[in-house]
Amino acid sequence: MSAISRLTGGLLCIIKLFMRTRIIAVSQLVLIFPAALFMTSLVLRQLQPQQYEPAHSAQQVVMWYAARMWSLWILLLALPIAVLVTGCATLLRGWKSDTALPSAARQLLAVIRAQFAMLVVAAATLAAGGILAIVVLHMLAD
Repeated sequence: MSAISRLTGGLLCIIKLFMRTRIIAVSQLVLIFPAALFMTSLVLRQLQPQQYEPAHSAQQVVMWYAARMWSLWILLLALPIAVLVTGCATLLRGWKSDTALPSAARQLLAVIRAQFAMLVVAAATLAAGGILAIVVLHMLAD
Protein backbone atom coordinates (compact mmCIF):
# COMPACT_ATOMS: atom_id res chain seq x y z
CA MET A 1 0.00 0.00 0.00
CA SER A 2 2.86 2.43 0.73
CA ALA A 3 4.31 1.92 -2.77
CA ILE A 4 0.98 2.99 -4.28
CA SER A 5 0.80 6.06 -2.03
CA ARG A 6 4.40 7.01 -2.95
CA LEU A 7 3.60 6.62 -6.63
CA THR A 8 0.43 8.67 -6.27
CA GLY A 9 2.27 11.33 -4.25
CA GLY A 10 5.00 11.58 -6.89
CA LEU A 11 2.44 11.81 -9.67
CA LEU A 12 0.56 14.56 -7.84
CA CYS A 13 3.83 16.46 -7.37
CA ILE A 14 4.54 16.27 -11.12
CA ILE A 15 1.00 17.43 -11.93
CA LYS A 16 1.31 20.33 -9.47
CA LEU A 17 4.64 21.43 -11.03
CA PHE A 18 3.13 21.19 -14.53
CA MET A 19 0.10 23.29 -13.52
CA ARG A 20 2.33 25.86 -11.77
CA THR A 21 4.39 26.25 -14.94
CA ARG A 22 1.23 26.78 -17.00
CA ILE A 23 -0.01 29.44 -14.58
CA ILE A 24 3.37 31.19 -14.76
CA ALA A 25 3.30 31.01 -18.57
CA VAL A 26 -0.17 32.57 -18.80
CA SER A 27 0.67 35.26 -16.25
CA GLN A 28 3.84 36.14 -18.16
CA LEU A 29 1.90 36.54 -21.39
CA VAL A 30 -0.56 38.85 -19.62
CA LEU A 31 2.26 40.89 -18.05
CA ILE A 32 4.27 41.26 -21.26
CA PHE A 33 1.25 42.16 -23.44
CA PRO A 34 1.23 45.96 -22.77
CA ALA A 35 4.91 46.32 -23.66
CA ALA A 36 4.55 44.08 -26.72
CA LEU A 37 1.54 46.14 -27.84
CA PHE A 38 3.58 49.34 -27.52
CA MET A 39 6.56 47.92 -29.42
CA THR A 40 4.29 46.54 -32.15
CA SER A 41 2.60 49.93 -32.43
CA LEU A 42 5.98 51.61 -32.84
CA VAL A 43 6.75 49.34 -35.78
CA LEU A 44 3.28 49.57 -37.37
CA ARG A 45 3.18 53.36 -37.35
CA GLN A 46 6.38 53.42 -39.45
CA LEU A 47 5.09 51.09 -42.17
CA GLN A 48 2.89 53.58 -43.99
CA PRO A 49 1.60 57.15 -43.70
CA GLN A 50 -0.27 57.79 -40.47
CA GLN A 51 -3.52 58.76 -42.16
CA TYR A 52 -3.97 55.11 -43.19
CA GLU A 53 -4.75 52.10 -41.02
CA PRO A 54 -3.10 50.37 -39.13
CA ALA A 55 -0.55 53.19 -38.81
CA HIS A 56 -3.20 55.60 -37.50
CA SER A 57 -4.36 53.23 -34.76
CA ALA A 58 -0.75 52.43 -33.88
CA GLN A 59 -0.02 56.15 -33.53
CA GLN A 60 -3.00 56.47 -31.17
CA VAL A 61 -1.63 53.67 -28.98
CA VAL A 62 1.84 55.27 -28.90
CA MET A 63 0.36 58.65 -28.00
CA TRP A 64 -1.71 57.10 -25.20
CA TYR A 65 1.44 55.64 -23.66
CA ALA A 66 3.40 58.87 -24.17
CA ALA A 67 0.71 60.96 -22.47
CA ARG A 68 0.91 58.91 -19.28
CA MET A 69 4.29 58.87 -17.59
CA TRP A 70 3.22 56.05 -15.25
CA SER A 71 2.58 53.80 -18.25
CA LEU A 72 6.18 54.15 -19.34
CA TRP A 73 7.52 53.15 -15.93
CA ILE A 74 5.02 50.44 -15.06
CA LEU A 75 3.99 48.96 -18.41
CA LEU A 76 7.35 49.26 -20.18
CA LEU A 77 9.81 48.73 -17.33
CA ALA A 78 8.29 47.13 -14.22
CA LEU A 79 6.17 44.47 -15.92
CA PRO A 80 8.91 43.31 -18.34
CA ILE A 81 11.38 43.19 -15.42
CA ALA A 82 8.90 41.01 -13.50
CA VAL A 83 8.56 38.70 -16.52
CA LEU A 84 12.32 38.53 -16.96
CA VAL A 85 13.01 37.67 -13.31
CA THR A 86 10.20 35.12 -12.91
CA GLY A 87 10.99 33.61 -16.30
CA CYS A 88 14.66 33.11 -15.50
CA ALA A 89 13.80 31.61 -12.12
CA THR A 90 11.21 29.29 -13.64
CA LEU A 91 13.54 28.17 -16.42
CA LEU A 92 16.40 27.48 -13.98
CA ARG A 93 14.11 25.59 -11.59
CA GLY A 94 12.60 23.60 -14.45
CA TRP A 95 15.98 22.78 -15.96
CA LYS A 96 17.35 21.55 -12.63
CA SER A 97 14.29 19.64 -11.41
CA ASP A 98 13.00 18.17 -14.66
CA THR A 99 15.38 15.48 -15.83
CA ALA A 100 13.46 15.09 -19.08
CA LEU A 101 14.04 18.69 -20.18
CA PRO A 102 17.77 18.45 -21.07
CA SER A 103 17.23 15.24 -23.02
CA ALA A 104 14.08 16.63 -24.61
CA ALA A 105 16.12 19.56 -25.94
CA ARG A 106 17.60 17.07 -28.42
CA GLN A 107 14.11 16.21 -29.63
CA LEU A 108 12.60 19.56 -30.59
CA LEU A 109 9.13 18.36 -31.58
CA ALA A 110 8.77 16.38 -28.37
CA VAL A 111 9.80 19.45 -26.38
CA ILE A 112 7.22 21.65 -28.06
CA ARG A 113 4.46 19.18 -27.30
CA ALA A 114 5.60 18.10 -23.83
CA GLN A 115 7.06 21.37 -22.55
CA PHE A 116 4.83 23.95 -24.25
CA ALA A 117 4.26 26.00 -21.08
CA MET A 118 7.99 26.14 -20.40
CA LEU A 119 8.64 27.34 -23.96
CA VAL A 120 6.04 30.09 -23.50
CA VAL A 121 7.88 31.16 -20.33
CA ALA A 122 11.17 31.20 -22.25
CA ALA A 123 9.68 33.23 -25.11
CA ALA A 124 8.09 35.74 -22.74
CA THR A 125 11.38 36.02 -20.83
CA LEU A 126 13.33 36.72 -24.03
CA ALA A 127 10.71 39.25 -25.13
CA ALA A 128 10.95 40.99 -21.76
CA GLY A 129 14.73 41.21 -22.07
CA GLY A 130 14.47 42.65 -25.57
CA ILE A 131 11.82 45.17 -24.58
CA LEU A 132 13.83 46.24 -21.54
CA ALA A 133 16.94 46.70 -23.68
CA ILE A 134 15.05 48.88 -26.16
CA VAL A 135 13.42 50.98 -23.42
CA VAL A 136 16.65 51.48 -21.46
CA LEU A 137 18.61 52.41 -24.60
CA HIS A 138 15.89 54.88 -25.54
CA MET A 139 15.92 56.37 -22.04
CA LEU A 140 19.73 56.70 -22.12
CA ALA A 141 19.57 58.40 -25.52
CA ASP A 142 17.35 61.17 -24.14
